[in-house]
Amino acid sequence: MATQKDTTVRSGSGSGSNGEERRKVALITGITGQDGSYLTEFLLNKGYDVHGLIRRSSNFNTQRINHIYIDPHNAHKARMKLHYADLTDASSLRRWLDTIAPDEVYNLAAQSHVAVSFEIPDYTADVVATGTLRLLEAVRNHVDATGRENVKYYQAGSSEMFGATPPPQSETTPFHPRSPYAASKCAAHWYTVNYREAYGLYACNGILFNHESPRRGENFVTRKITRAVGRIKVGLQSKLFLGNLNASRDWGFAGDYVEAMWMMLQQEKPDDYVVATEESHTVEEFLEVAFGYVGMNWKDHVLLDKRYLRPSEVDNLKGDASKAKKLLGWKPKVGFQELVKMMVDEDVELAKREKVLVDAGYMDAQQQP
Repeated sequence: MATQKDTTVRSGSGSGSNGEERRKVALITGITGQDGSYLTEFLLNKGYDVHGLIRRSSNFNTQRINHIYIDPHNAHKARMKLHYADLTDASSLRRWLDTIAPDEVYNLAAQSHVAVSFEIPDYTADVVATGTLRLLEAVRNHVDATGRENVKYYQAGSSEMFGATPPPQSETTPFHPRSPYAASKCAAHWYTVNYREAYGLYACNGILFNHESPRRGENFVTRKITRAVGRIKVGLQSKLFLGNLNASRDWGFAGDYVEAMWMMLQQEKPDDYVVATEESHTVEEFLEVAFGYVGMNWKDHVLLDKRYLRPSEVDNLKGDASKAKKLLGWKPKVGFQELVKMMVDEDVELAKREKVLVDAGYMDAQQQP
């Protein structure tokens, strides 16, 4: 079982000198995403220095980590630092690995929207599958060049890899991906296994089932629902358009799941783990809890739009996390109903602030149906 004791390391191997103790260093791809932000908070609380790789963009996309960002000129307080890189650019990955010399690497970056992966399959495969290969090769080359054999690597897997395989799904369940995203995640999974077996790299796959939070992107179905609940509640929206309401998913809280990521890298030997609540709920059930929590009936507001149906659907995902519970000592803390209500509370407050801007003439409420 993982413990909290080892948050410092001897710096004689690769950085620092004189064998003095230093903080552990983590490198996170996808640090600006939902999981990246929660993992960063978690690691900072553990005493780590955290480095995040971000893509260059004309628009800032750091809102999920702005509350923990400290200007790097304030060197003694800034324990999170951001660097420009991309999973499609192998040279940037290797350069930052050599510069940062991390103890732990968490690969969370991805084009992670399943439906969008049908629209941009080439890009999805390049980032999710080949991007993982580039990062693994960069880690391997860094280890070979520096002799830092203690570097540990975490690969973010997905329950979508199981696809059409009936539940419950565990580490030994065959994959049957049903989207370009899922197929790309399968490739990333097996690249990670191969680098562990071929080169002795400490590399773990975390096969995480759906995990949500108030920080979830607004084009994911759970957040799309809670966002609409808030807007409908305050009168800014009247309808919500969705696809398959019968799809069933194992939904947990992202804040719980990042702890499991860290626990995997604290074990003596690398391995692969399913992380899940072991409960499955349909989209319709999510709607009932979300709308019911604020005293509304979802049937008065939700309409089917066939554009949101996938070319190949995944009917039911439900994880078997018994291995993670036994070997890591991990278990989820936030249940389904609590998760939904947490998200609705946040989005009702967001809608109230939005309404102030609408009433003052700074926003157009008619942008939504």
